[in-house]
Amino acid sequence: MKTRQKFTREAKITILRELENAKSSTQLCRENGIHPLMFSKWKLEYKENTVAAFNGNGNISKPEANLAESERLIGQLYAENAFFTKVLTSLEAKLLEHQKQREGNWIWL
Repeated sequence: MKTRQKFTREAKITILRELENAKSSTQLCRENGIHPLMFSKWKLEYKENTVAAFNGNGNISKPEANLAESERLIGQLYAENAFFTKVLTSLEAKLLEHQKQREGNWIWL
């Protein structure tokens, strides 16, 4: 069973730049042992964002992961806060109503 080849960012860019030297995609794929679909993905990623193309291996970076977790937590706390505010308002209204009823039920002798 063959192991998968790993290409560095620089290697991918070098291979893609060979397209400019009048080499065909098919020829580049054969020379470098790249599946044509993978090569198409590389071309698309490089075309969409030349500067950020091929950064990382699909995993988000630690700062981005921390930011995403913080945003998730903030959203959860915001929802909980809204829920508790609603419950508190409802309980305060019921308490006020109960107090008014008790005041009206006093019998003065």
